[in-house]
Amino acid sequence: MRQSGGRKWRRTVAILATVTVVLAAGLAPARAQTDAEIQAGRELVEINCGKCHAVGPADASPHEAAPPFRDLSERFPMDALEEAFSDGRIYSDHPDMPEFIATPEQVDAIISYIASLQD
Repeated sequence: MRQSGGRKWRRTVAILATVTVVLAAGLAPARAQTDAEIQAGRELVEINCGKCHAVGPADASPHEAAPPFRDLSERFPMDALEEAFSDGRIYSDHPDMPEFIATPEQVDAIISYIASLQD
């Protein structure tokens, strides 16, 4: 059963809000980010997200509707990202966004990298 466009959009916004919320929590000192983990996250988002999202500190998003990762904390609450990715699936109901399945280590690396952009 397909969802209507409005329901898909609301779910997409909810997922992005969740992503953003957890990113803020990732900035807390309880979770140390290593340079290697941040670099691994950068490589993952460049490969899997960079076709649509700006994934660097100053680039523009190739897809106009895809928010730059560095601005996520300004657009959405960031304390629920890890929970949103807890099943290893990073996806949205936006028709252009593919499903991405990640290991827990990859999710941690992605969160660390995106959090590093929020400074």
